[in-house]
Amino acid sequence: MANVRAKGEAPRRRSDQPKEVRGATDQRSTVQSLAKGFRLLEAFGPDQEEPTLSELALAAGLDPGTTYRMLNTLVDLGYVDRVPDSRRFRLTLKVLDLGFHAIAHRDLRAIVRPVLRTLVNDTSEAASFGVLNGAEVLYIERVRAGVTRLGVDIRLGTTVPAHQSIIGHSILAFLPESELARLAELPQRQTLSAKRRIEWRDVGQSLAAIRKAGYALGASTLSEGLRILAVPVRDADGLAVGAISIAAPAGRSSEAEFRALALKPAKAAARDVARAIEASGSIGTSH
Repeated sequence: MANVRAKGEAPRRRSDQPKEVRGATDQRSTVQSLAKGFRLLEAFGPDQEEPTLSELALAAGLDPGTTYRMLNTLVDLGYVDRVPDSRRFRLTLKVLDLGFHAIAHRDLRAIVRPVLRTLVNDTSEAASFGVLNGAEVLYIERVRAGVTRLGVDIRLGTTVPAHQSIIGHSILAFLPESELARLAELPQRQTLSAKRRIEWRDVGQSLAAIRKAGYALGASTLSEGLRILAVPVRDADGLAVGAISIAAPAGRSSEAEFRALALKPAKAAARDVARAIEASGSIGTSH
């Protein structure tokens, strides 16, 4: 009977409800499996740097079965490693990347956005900027020419395997061989499916040609009828910290005409971004 209102009494506002009632209602708007995943990550601490599954389950307040499935997921995503020759687990540096990359990418977007806008004005084509995130290219800025939609849905936060994309090749071509070998061994995921599959073992000849030319140009591996020109953004040591790409419908012009239109302004844009990154101290890679 405690929940029955007296005649004329105003309905109780949600903020007036007891805290425990509000909490129960809020759970309907949350994803409990995600909350459990963060509890599991938080179970790693200075006293539990390499805990076992049982220790993690106890610290996170989870049953062993749930802990096992979540640990496997975190391992697959690269946030947790299995300690060799043991039943223990440890966090990877990718956990730190969540915070560090958000800060660095926010700064990079502020640097890159006006450069891409100028590039789009000069070429009337869509332009993007991406950086390596593990073995993938992460798109952190994109400017389109008007309202024209291209045949591929690239958005901020889109990732594509570096070895399967033109923009990725332009970055990989200017990395040390040891780094390429390491990237080839990393787990891969992608938010876009490739139209033309390329394997790591097949990229060597393409990267050598790009290294010699200083840019990448070819048919999109992500969409039919689209041509991509990509220029690496390089640091003082000549290593790629990202790349600028320009996309245009292949039927609009020949490859030679597209190169004549886009290459010079794309190179100028890449130099401008490189200078701005160096001056600001922003970090553009995530190896």
